Amino acid sequence: MRRDVFQAIADPTRRAILTLIAMQAMTPNALAEHFDTSRQAVSKHIKVLTECQLVKQEVSGREIYYHFNPKKMKEVDRWLEPFRNLWEDRFNKLDIVLNQLKKK
Repeated sequence: MRRDVFQAIADPTRRAILTLIAMQAMTPNALAEHFDTSRQAVSKHIKVLTECQLVKQEVSGREIYYHFNPKKMKEVDRWLEPFRNLWEDRFNKLDIVLNQLKKK
């Protein structure tokens, strides 16, 4: 099953996993230590992140390390960009109004 990036990052645990592996590649056991849940539950979250390509796996000996895939996260950034531009424009207009009110 092909998963959607937005579906994957909707879950707070998966966002926390992404934050952890964005800093350094980690094994499922190392990731599970950060959560009050089973290793199996963490593995299910990792599976979702891998299916939508936010996470890549690398086998090193008997261990599997998971790495963050920043290129895939760019999809989210590209989708958010028009909203960011809209809000920046609105905040800039609000600043102008507030500065005019302050001068009065």
